[in-house]
Amino acid sequence: MDVNEGIESPLVIKVSFNKFLNQYENLIEADNDFIAANARRVLKIAEDHPILRDGFSDLAILQKFEKEIEGILQDAFSPVLTKNEIKTASVPFLNVIFNSSQRFKSILKTAGDDFELEIKNMPTDQRYIIACTIILNFCYGYNLNFKRPFFYEIPDANGIMRYYKILYNADFTEIIPKKNAPKITDEDYAQLLDNFENIDLWKKKFPPNSYDFKGFVISNIFDVTDDQSISNIKSSLIGEDKRKNEGFMEDFHEIFRSLLGLKNIKVGFSIYNKDKDTFERVYGAGMNSFLLNNLEVSNCSDALCRWSYDRLLRENKYFSISNVEKAFAKSQGHAPHIKVLHQQGIKSAIFAPIANDEGLMGILELVSEKPEVLNSINANKLVDVMPFIVSAVERSKNEEENLIDAIIQQECTSIHHSVRWRFELEARNYIKDQINGNEPNFNKIAFDDIYPLFGQIDIKGSSEARNTATKLDLTIQLSALQSIMQNAINQEALPIYEQYLYQINEWLETLDNNFQVDSEQQINTFIKYDLNPVLDHLKSFENLEGEIENYLNSIDNKVGTVYINRKNYDETIATINKNLASVLDEKQIGAQAMYPHYFERFKTDGVEHNMYIGESLTKEDSFSPIYLYNLRLWQLQIMCEMENSYYQMQPNFPVKLDVASMILVFNQPLSISFRMDEKQFDVDGTYNARYEIVKKRVDKAFIKGTNERVTQKGKISIVYSQKQDEEEYLRYVKFLQSKNYLDNDVEILDLQDLQAVTGLKAIRVSVLYHKDNNDKEYYTYDDLMKEISN
Repeated sequence: MDVNEGIESPLVIKVSFNKFLNQYENLIEADNDFIAANARRVLKIAEDHPILRDGFSDLAILQKFEKEIEGILQDAFSPVLTKNEIKTASVPFLNVIFNSSQRFKSILKTAGDDFELEIKNMPTDQRYIIACTIILNFCYGYNLNFKRPFFYEIPDANGIMRYYKILYNADFTEIIPKKNAPKITDEDYAQLLDNFENIDLWKKKFPPNSYDFKGFVISNIFDVTDDQSISNIKSSLIGEDKRKNEGFMEDFHEIFRSLLGLKNIKVGFSIYNKDKDTFERVYGAGMNSFLLNNLEVSNCSDALCRWSYDRLLRENKYFSISNVEKAFAKSQGHAPHIKVLHQQGIKSAIFAPIANDEGLMGILELVSEKPEVLNSINANKLVDVMPFIVSAVERSKNEEENLIDAIIQQECTSIHHSVRWRFELEARNYIKDQINGNEPNFNKIAFDDIYPLFGQIDIKGSSEARNTATKLDLTIQLSALQSIMQNAINQEALPIYEQYLYQINEWLETLDNNFQVDSEQQINTFIKYDLNPVLDHLKSFENLEGEIENYLNSIDNKVGTVYINRKNYDETIATINKNLASVLDEKQIGAQAMYPHYFERFKTDGVEHNMYIGESLTKEDSFSPIYLYNLRLWQLQIMCEMENSYYQMQPNFPVKLDVASMILVFNQPLSISFRMDEKQFDVDGTYNARYEIVKKRVDKAFIKGTNERVTQKGKISIVYSQKQDEEEYLRYVKFLQSKNYLDNDVEILDLQDLQAVTGLKAIRVSVLYHKDNNDKEYYTYDDLMKEISN
C-alpha cells in the first residue's frame, strides 16, 4: 500500500532516514571508539540498503526492513529505557507507527485487541491546512504557531480512559518544493491569515502534491491524565456576576500567553445579559473589556456589526481581526467593534464566545498591539480550552464554597478531612487578599507538636517469589521450544537448529544456576527476535505444526510470553493489597470517630500507613494525651486483626505468601507541613527528618549480633528507642494478650545501628490467629499453618 493513497495533501510523503543518518556521518571520526564504531554500524545498514536513505512510500517496505530500521533507530530507542519511555517513530499525519518502545507496546496490549489507535483531536478535514501551515514555517520562515497539543485516548487495564500527550520531534524531516509549487508571497501570507477555514484558497496557494516530504517523526508521549492545567484554568476564572457577590478573574493573561506562545497579548472579558441583549463589564482585579472600552454597558447591536453579531450570538463561533488598521480602513470606521479596537491602539484581536447549551454567557477578548499576531489560525488553539473556560464561568456564579474548592484544587490535592478546615481557612484568606487588591498568596500549611504513628504489614520474600514465578514460566516456555527445536533437527538437519538448541540449553542452565536481574529480558529478546521467526518457518512442516500450535496457544496474548506463575503472583499481590487496604480503611472510620487525626496509606508490597495526631490538627482545644495512647493501642490491635484477616484469606490466593507486621514508635512530637510541589505532608526540620530515615530503613534492620531480620512472619515487631515507650507498649501487649490477640512469647531485642540512627530496640511478639471469623480457637502461626494444610 502506498502511504499517499487516498489522501489529498500538498505533501507527497516518503519515509526516509537520510537526515537521521546524516547525524552519524560526523560521529565516524569521534574520539570515543565505541561511538565511532556504532556510527559505522548504523551507516553500514544504510549502505547495504540505500532505499532507507533515498526514501519510499510503499508501506510494505517498512515491514520488509523492520530489523534494519530497528538497528538504525537503536540509539533513539534505547533498550535500557524501552520499558520506561513511551516513544514511537511514525509517518506524520497518519497512524502508521513502524518502531516503538516496549512501554508503548504494553500500553496498546493492555487496551485490548479491539482497540484502534488514533489521534483524537486532529480533525481530518483540517489536515490539508495543517500541512500548509507546516510548509509556511519550514520553507518560507513564517513563524506561525499552530502547535495545538495532540493526544491519544487509550483505556488502561481497568477500562478507564487515560490521556497521552504527543510531542513530535520533526528534526529528521525535509520539505522540498516541486517545480510546479507556487511561490508564497507576503501578500499571499497576509491573505491566508484571515482565512483559516477557506480550504479552496489554501489549495490554490498549495496545490495537491506540490511539495515532497522526506523523513519521519519521533513522538515522545506523556501520560497527562492527572494534568493540573485544567485546575489552573478553572481556578483562574473566579469572577461572579456583578448582580451577585463580586469576584475577580486572575492570571488569565499568563495562561493565554503560555497557551498561544505570545508574550504581548492581553485578555478581556464582558458578560452577556440575555434579558437586555447587552454586554456588561465585569469588575475584578486586573479586569478589562476591550469591546466596551470605557463603557459600563452597551447594547450588543451597538458594539458589533451585523455579521459579527450573528457570528458570536447566533452561531456561537469565534472570529479574528488580524490587521485592525486595514479592517478600519476597509470599513471606513463604520464597524463598531473595529472602531473601538482602533481607538485603543489595538492592532489584532480574537473574540471568542463563552457559551453552553443555554446560549451565550460572555465574550473572551484576546488583543495585541502588534498586527497579525492574533489571527484565525492560532484562534483554533482556543478549541482545546474553551470547554474549561465555560465550566469555570458557570461555576463562578455559585456560592463562595465552590470558589474555595476551586482554589484548593489548584493549590493542593485531595485533602484528608481531618485537616481540610485549615486549607479552607487559607483559601478564605486568599480571596480576601484579592478583594482588598493585595497579591494573593496561599500560605504554608504547617502543624506543630504532632505525634506520628507508622505501621506496615509487609509481604515477606516478594522479590524471591516473583523471581521463582518468572523462572518457572521461562522454564516452561524454553522447554517447549527445546522440544520443538529437537524435533526440527530430526526433520531438517540444519546446523542452525543445533545452535539454537544449544542457546536454549544455555538459558535453561542459567535459570537453574545464575538467574540475574536482566535474564528475563534477555531471554524474551532471544525468543522474540531469534526463535519466533524460526517457528514461522517450521510451521510449514506437517510433523511440527501441531506442536508449534500448542506452544503458541500457551503464550499469553497481552504479555507475549508464558504467563502462568507470574500471573498468579501478580494477582496475589494485587488481591493482598486490595484486601488489606480495605480492612484498614473500614477500621479507620471508627478510629476517626474516637478522635480526629490525619491518616494516609500506601500500597507497596503490602500496605503501610501514616497517622498524625495533636492539638494543632483540630480546630478546638480538645486534645489530651489519652487520645494518643488510645490511637496507639488501636493501631496495635488493628495490625493483629489485619494479620488475622490476611491468613484467613491466604488459602484462596494462587501463591502462598507470608506477611510480617511492624509498628514504629516515635515519642517526641514533631512538625509537619504540606509540600505544594509533591502535594503531600512531610516532616519539617533536621531533627524530625530522623523519623523519616528510620521509617524507610527499619524494616530491613537486623537484631544486634545476628543476621536475623527484626520483622518475621507470624509476629508483630514494635520498634522504639525510649524506655518509656517500652513500658507503655508492654502494657498494651499485656492487655491484648488478655484478649487473645497476642501470644505470651514476648521478646525485647536490641537492633543493629542503622545509618545515622542508633539505639533502636524492639518488642516482638507472636500473633494469635483464628481459622475464620466464627472460630473460637486461637492458634500460633505454626499451628495455623498445620490447621490450614490439613
